[in-house]
Amino acid sequence: MGRVDHRTGQTAAKRTDPTARKRADRTAGKTDPQVRPVRLGPRSVAALVLVSAVGVAAFGWPLLTGPTSQAGAHAQDAPWLFAGLLVLLVAVVAATVAEAGLGAKAVAMLGVLAATGAALRPLGAGTAGIEPMFFLMVLSGRVLGPGFGFVLGAVTMFASALLTGGVGPWLPFQMLSMGWFTMGAGLLPGPHRLRGRGELAMLGGYGFLAAVAYGTIMNLAGWPFMNSLASGVAYDPAAGLARNLARFLAYCLTTSLGWDLGRAVVTAVLTWTLGPAVLKALRRATRRAAFEAPIAFEAPAGTPRRDAGDPTA
Repeated sequence: MGRVDHRTGQTAAKRTDPTARKRADRTAGKTDPQVRPVRLGPRSVAALVLVSAVGVAAFGWPLLTGPTSQAGAHAQDAPWLFAGLLVLLVAVVAATVAEAGLGAKAVAMLGVLAATGAALRPLGAGTAGIEPMFFLMVLSGRVLGPGFGFVLGAVTMFASALLTGGVGPWLPFQMLSMGWFTMGAGLLPGPHRLRGRGELAMLGGYGFLAAVAYGTIMNLAGWPFMNSLASGVAYDPAAGLARNLARFLAYCLTTSLGWDLGRAVVTAVLTWTLGPAVLKALRRATRRAAFEAPIAFEAPAGTPRRDAGDPTA
Protein backbone atom coordinates (compact mmCIF):
# COMPACT_ATOMS: atom_id res chain seq x y z
CA MET A 1 0.00 0.00 0.00
CA GLY A 2 1.40 3.42 -0.97
CA ARG A 3 2.22 6.31 1.29
CA VAL A 4 -0.85 8.16 2.57
CA ASP A 5 -1.10 11.90 2.08
CA HIS A 6 -2.09 13.31 5.48
CA ARG A 7 -3.94 16.24 3.86
CA THR A 8 -6.20 14.28 1.50
CA GLY A 9 -6.16 10.78 2.94
CA GLN A 10 -5.24 9.37 -0.47
CA THR A 11 -2.39 7.04 -1.30
CA ALA A 12 0.25 8.00 -3.85
CA ALA A 13 -1.17 5.41 -6.26
CA LYS A 14 -4.63 6.94 -6.10
CA ARG A 15 -3.27 10.40 -6.70
CA THR A 16 -1.60 9.27 -9.89
CA ASP A 17 -4.51 7.13 -11.12
CA PRO A 18 -6.73 9.34 -13.37
CA THR A 19 -9.87 7.35 -12.53
CA ALA A 20 -9.28 7.57 -8.79
CA ARG A 21 -8.47 11.26 -9.08
CA LYS A 22 -11.72 12.01 -10.94
CA ARG A 23 -13.68 10.04 -8.33
CA ALA A 24 -11.98 12.02 -5.58
CA ASP A 25 -12.80 15.28 -7.35
CA ARG A 26 -16.49 14.36 -7.52
CA THR A 27 -16.52 13.46 -3.85
CA ALA A 28 -14.66 16.62 -2.87
CA GLY A 29 -17.11 18.73 -4.82
CA LYS A 30 -19.86 17.57 -2.46
CA THR A 31 -18.07 17.70 0.88
CA ASP A 32 -14.84 19.69 0.57
CA PRO A 33 -15.12 22.85 2.68
CA GLN A 34 -12.28 24.38 0.66
CA VAL A 35 -14.66 25.02 -2.25
CA ARG A 36 -15.86 28.41 -1.06
CA PRO A 37 -16.04 31.93 -2.42
CA VAL A 38 -12.95 34.06 -2.00
CA ARG A 39 -13.28 35.53 1.47
CA LEU A 40 -13.48 39.24 2.13
CA GLY A 41 -11.55 40.91 4.93
CA PRO A 42 -12.08 44.36 6.48
CA ARG A 43 -9.94 46.15 3.92
CA SER A 44 -11.69 44.46 1.01
CA VAL A 45 -15.09 45.39 2.42
CA ALA A 46 -13.96 48.99 2.98
CA ALA A 47 -12.70 49.24 -0.61
CA LEU A 48 -15.95 47.82 -1.99
CA VAL A 49 -18.04 50.21 0.12
CA LEU A 50 -15.95 53.15 -1.08
CA VAL A 51 -16.21 52.27 -4.78
CA SER A 52 -19.95 51.64 -4.42
CA ALA A 53 -20.44 55.00 -2.70
CA VAL A 54 -18.60 56.72 -5.54
CA GLY A 55 -20.80 54.87 -8.01
CA VAL A 56 -24.04 55.88 -6.28
CA ALA A 57 -22.90 59.51 -6.26
CA ALA A 58 -21.94 59.33 -9.94
CA PHE A 59 -25.35 58.00 -10.93
CA GLY A 60 -27.46 60.13 -8.60
CA TRP A 61 -25.95 63.61 -8.60
CA PRO A 62 -27.89 64.94 -11.62
CA LEU A 63 -31.17 64.15 -9.88
CA LEU A 64 -30.18 66.11 -6.79
CA THR A 65 -28.32 69.07 -8.26
CA GLY A 66 -29.56 69.21 -11.85
CA PRO A 67 -27.30 68.46 -14.83
CA THR A 68 -24.95 71.30 -15.69
CA SER A 69 -24.45 70.28 -19.31
CA GLN A 70 -27.25 69.12 -21.54
CA ALA A 71 -25.23 68.33 -24.65
CA GLY A 72 -22.23 66.58 -23.10
CA ALA A 73 -24.22 64.00 -21.15
CA HIS A 74 -21.40 62.92 -18.81
CA ALA A 75 -18.71 63.74 -21.37
CA GLN A 76 -17.05 66.04 -18.84
CA ASP A 77 -17.21 63.91 -15.70
CA ALA A 78 -16.79 60.44 -17.28
CA PRO A 79 -12.98 60.61 -17.70
CA TRP A 80 -12.54 61.57 -14.06
CA LEU A 81 -14.94 58.87 -12.95
CA PHE A 82 -13.14 56.33 -15.11
CA ALA A 83 -9.75 57.24 -13.62
CA GLY A 84 -11.13 57.10 -10.09
CA LEU A 85 -12.84 53.79 -10.79
CA LEU A 86 -9.59 52.24 -12.00
CA VAL A 87 -7.80 53.37 -8.85
CA LEU A 88 -10.55 51.94 -6.65
CA LEU A 89 -10.58 48.67 -8.60
CA VAL A 90 -6.85 48.32 -8.01
CA ALA A 91 -7.51 49.00 -4.31
CA VAL A 92 -10.14 46.23 -4.20
CA VAL A 93 -7.76 43.79 -5.90
CA ALA A 94 -4.84 44.74 -3.65
CA ALA A 95 -6.93 44.38 -0.48
CA THR A 96 -8.31 41.02 -1.60
CA VAL A 97 -4.85 39.76 -2.52
CA ALA A 98 -3.43 40.87 0.81
CA GLU A 99 -6.21 39.32 2.90
CA ALA A 100 -7.06 36.16 0.93
CA GLY A 101 -3.59 35.32 -0.33
CA LEU A 102 -4.58 35.33 -4.00
CA GLY A 103 -1.80 34.95 -6.50
CA ALA A 104 -1.07 34.24 -10.12
CA LYS A 105 -3.75 31.52 -10.36
CA ALA A 106 -6.49 33.94 -9.31
CA VAL A 107 -5.29 36.54 -11.79
CA ALA A 108 -5.25 33.89 -14.51
CA MET A 109 -8.82 32.84 -13.69
CA LEU A 110 -9.89 36.49 -13.69
CA GLY A 111 -8.37 36.92 -17.14
CA VAL A 112 -9.95 33.77 -18.56
CA LEU A 113 -13.43 34.60 -17.27
CA ALA A 114 -13.21 38.25 -18.35
CA ALA A 115 -12.09 37.21 -21.84
CA THR A 116 -14.90 34.65 -22.07
CA GLY A 117 -17.49 37.18 -20.96
CA ALA A 118 -16.16 39.78 -23.40
CA ALA A 119 -16.35 37.23 -26.23
CA LEU A 120 -19.93 36.30 -25.33
CA ARG A 121 -21.23 39.85 -25.41
CA PRO A 122 -21.10 40.41 -29.20
CA LEU A 123 -22.88 37.11 -29.94
CA GLY A 124 -26.29 38.66 -29.58
CA ALA A 125 -25.09 42.13 -30.58
CA GLY A 126 -27.53 43.42 -27.97
CA THR A 127 -30.48 42.54 -30.22
CA ALA A 128 -33.70 42.61 -28.17
CA GLY A 129 -31.59 42.41 -25.03
CA ILE A 130 -29.91 39.11 -26.02
CA GLU A 131 -26.67 39.43 -24.05
CA PRO A 132 -25.39 35.98 -23.01
CA MET A 133 -22.48 37.34 -20.96
CA PHE A 134 -24.80 38.14 -18.05
CA PHE A 135 -25.45 34.53 -17.11
CA LEU A 136 -21.70 33.83 -16.88
CA MET A 137 -21.32 36.80 -14.52
CA VAL A 138 -24.07 35.42 -12.27
CA LEU A 139 -22.46 32.00 -12.01
CA SER A 140 -18.93 33.38 -11.60
CA GLY A 141 -19.97 35.75 -8.85
CA ARG A 142 -21.74 32.89 -7.07
CA VAL A 143 -18.64 30.67 -7.04
CA LEU A 144 -15.90 33.25 -6.56
CA GLY A 145 -17.58 35.64 -4.14
CA PRO A 146 -18.56 39.34 -4.08
CA GLY A 147 -15.11 40.96 -4.08
CA PHE A 148 -13.73 38.86 -6.92
CA GLY A 149 -17.09 39.18 -8.65
CA PHE A 150 -17.10 42.99 -8.57
CA VAL A 151 -13.65 43.18 -10.15
CA LEU A 152 -14.58 40.50 -12.70
CA GLY A 153 -17.75 42.33 -13.75
CA ALA A 154 -15.98 45.66 -14.20
CA VAL A 155 -12.99 44.17 -16.04
CA THR A 156 -15.26 42.10 -18.32
CA MET A 157 -17.26 45.15 -19.34
CA PHE A 158 -14.05 47.09 -20.01
CA ALA A 159 -12.66 44.25 -22.13
CA SER A 160 -15.90 43.88 -24.07
CA ALA A 161 -15.96 47.62 -24.77
CA LEU A 162 -12.47 47.38 -26.27
CA LEU A 163 -13.55 44.36 -28.31
CA THR A 164 -16.74 45.90 -29.68
CA GLY A 165 -15.59 49.50 -29.97
CA GLY A 166 -18.03 50.58 -27.28
CA VAL A 167 -15.69 53.00 -25.49
CA GLY A 168 -17.39 56.25 -24.55
CA PRO A 169 -18.65 58.37 -21.64
CA TRP A 170 -21.01 55.54 -20.71
CA LEU A 171 -18.21 52.99 -20.12
CA PRO A 172 -17.42 53.77 -16.44
CA PHE A 173 -21.13 53.54 -15.64
CA GLN A 174 -21.35 50.17 -17.40
CA MET A 175 -18.33 48.95 -15.44
CA LEU A 176 -19.88 50.01 -12.14
CA SER A 177 -23.26 48.48 -12.99
CA MET A 178 -21.76 45.17 -14.11
CA GLY A 179 -19.55 45.11 -11.02
CA TRP A 180 -22.61 45.46 -8.81
CA PHE A 181 -24.45 42.86 -10.89
CA THR A 182 -21.71 40.25 -10.41
CA MET A 183 -21.06 41.19 -6.79
CA GLY A 184 -24.74 40.68 -5.95
CA ALA A 185 -24.53 37.06 -7.10
CA GLY A 186 -21.66 36.55 -4.65
CA LEU A 187 -23.78 37.92 -1.80
CA LEU A 188 -26.63 35.45 -2.29
CA PRO A 189 -27.27 33.13 0.70
CA GLY A 190 -26.12 29.53 1.08
CA PRO A 191 -22.79 29.59 -0.79
CA HIS A 192 -21.56 26.46 1.06
CA ARG A 193 -24.77 24.47 1.49
CA LEU A 194 -27.34 25.27 -1.20
CA ARG A 195 -26.92 23.13 -4.30
CA GLY A 196 -29.00 21.56 -7.07
CA ARG A 197 -32.34 22.85 -8.24
CA GLY A 198 -32.77 25.20 -5.31
CA GLU A 199 -29.54 27.00 -6.12
CA LEU A 200 -30.36 27.18 -9.83
CA ALA A 201 -33.82 28.58 -9.10
CA MET A 202 -32.29 31.25 -6.87
CA LEU A 203 -29.59 32.16 -9.39
CA GLY A 204 -32.06 32.27 -12.28
CA GLY A 205 -34.40 34.50 -10.29
CA TYR A 206 -31.56 36.77 -9.29
CA GLY A 207 -30.31 36.95 -12.87
CA PHE A 208 -33.78 37.94 -14.08
CA LEU A 209 -34.26 40.72 -11.52
CA ALA A 210 -30.67 41.97 -11.67
CA ALA A 211 -30.72 42.14 -15.48
CA VAL A 212 -33.75 44.45 -15.31
CA ALA A 213 -32.05 46.46 -12.56
CA TYR A 214 -28.91 46.79 -14.70
CA GLY A 215 -30.90 48.36 -17.52
CA THR A 216 -32.70 50.67 -15.11
CA ILE A 217 -29.46 51.89 -13.57
CA MET A 218 -27.93 52.49 -16.96
CA ASN A 219 -31.00 54.51 -17.96
CA LEU A 220 -30.34 56.73 -14.96
CA ALA A 221 -26.86 57.54 -16.27
CA GLY A 222 -28.22 59.32 -19.35
CA TRP A 223 -31.84 60.17 -18.67
CA PRO A 224 -31.26 63.45 -16.77
CA PHE A 225 -29.51 64.81 -19.86
CA MET A 226 -32.41 64.01 -22.20
CA ASN A 227 -34.80 66.74 -21.07
CA SER A 228 -34.88 68.06 -24.62
CA LEU A 229 -37.56 65.42 -25.18
CA ALA A 230 -40.87 67.28 -25.25
CA SER A 231 -42.77 64.70 -23.25
CA GLY A 232 -43.94 63.86 -19.78
CA VAL A 233 -41.11 61.35 -19.26
CA ALA A 234 -38.23 63.82 -19.66
CA TYR A 235 -36.19 65.15 -16.77
CA ASP A 236 -37.54 68.45 -15.42
CA PRO A 237 -34.93 70.55 -13.59
CA ALA A 238 -37.70 72.61 -12.00
CA ALA A 239 -39.52 69.60 -10.55
CA GLY A 240 -38.80 67.95 -7.23
CA LEU A 241 -37.06 64.62 -6.68
CA ALA A 242 -40.29 62.63 -6.24
CA ARG A 243 -41.80 63.99 -9.45
CA ASN A 244 -38.64 63.31 -11.43
CA LEU A 245 -38.45 59.76 -10.11
CA ALA A 246 -42.02 59.21 -11.34
CA ARG A 247 -41.01 60.57 -14.73
CA PHE A 248 -37.97 58.30 -14.73
CA LEU A 249 -40.10 55.24 -14.00
CA ALA A 250 -42.40 56.18 -16.88
CA TYR A 251 -39.38 56.65 -19.12
CA CYS A 252 -38.11 53.15 -18.30
CA LEU A 253 -41.52 51.55 -18.87
CA THR A 254 -42.04 53.21 -22.23
CA THR A 255 -38.55 53.07 -23.74
CA SER A 256 -36.42 50.20 -22.42
CA LEU A 257 -38.56 47.69 -20.55
CA GLY A 258 -38.87 45.38 -23.58
CA TRP A 259 -35.10 45.38 -24.03
CA ASP A 260 -34.48 44.78 -20.32
CA LEU A 261 -37.00 41.93 -20.19
CA GLY A 262 -35.28 40.26 -23.14
CA ARG A 263 -31.96 40.41 -21.32
CA ALA A 264 -33.57 39.12 -18.14
CA VAL A 265 -35.25 36.16 -19.84
CA VAL A 266 -32.07 35.16 -21.70
CA THR A 267 -30.05 35.37 -18.47
CA ALA A 268 -32.52 33.26 -16.50
CA VAL A 269 -32.93 30.62 -19.21
CA LEU A 270 -29.17 30.23 -19.76
CA THR A 271 -28.63 30.04 -16.01
CA TRP A 272 -31.21 27.26 -15.62
CA THR A 273 -30.04 25.26 -18.64
CA LEU A 274 -26.25 25.72 -18.64
CA GLY A 275 -25.87 26.49 -14.95
CA PRO A 276 -25.16 22.95 -13.65
CA ALA A 277 -22.29 22.36 -16.07
CA VAL A 278 -20.77 25.84 -15.67
CA LEU A 279 -21.05 25.79 -11.86
CA LYS A 280 -19.39 22.38 -11.75
CA ALA A 281 -16.54 23.56 -13.97
CA LEU A 282 -16.02 26.76 -11.98
CA ARG A 283 -16.04 24.95 -8.64
CA ARG A 284 -13.68 22.29 -9.88
CA ALA A 285 -11.30 24.93 -11.22
CA THR A 286 -11.50 26.85 -7.94
CA ARG A 287 -10.87 23.71 -5.91
CA ARG A 288 -7.88 22.71 -8.00
CA ALA A 289 -6.48 26.23 -7.93
CA ALA A 290 -6.74 26.11 -4.11
CA PHE A 291 -6.52 29.90 -3.85
CA GLU A 292 -6.28 29.96 -0.07
CA ALA A 293 -4.50 26.65 0.53
CA PRO A 294 -1.01 26.98 2.01
CA ILE A 295 1.85 25.56 -0.02
CA ALA A 296 3.55 22.61 1.68
CA PHE A 297 6.52 20.56 0.55
CA GLU A 298 6.84 16.87 1.32
CA ALA A 299 10.02 14.85 1.37
CA PRO A 300 10.10 11.84 -0.96
CA ALA A 301 9.23 8.48 0.55
CA GLY A 302 12.15 6.86 2.33
CA THR A 303 14.01 10.11 3.01
CA PRO A 304 15.48 9.99 6.54
CA ARG A 305 14.07 12.58 8.92
CA ARG A 306 16.49 15.23 10.15
CA ASP A 307 16.24 17.07 13.43
CA ALA A 308 15.87 20.82 13.48
CA GLY A 309 19.18 21.19 15.27
CA ASP A 310 21.13 19.12 12.74
CA PRO A 311 23.62 21.49 11.05
CA THR A 312 23.48 19.40 7.88
CA ALA A 313 19.68 19.85 7.54
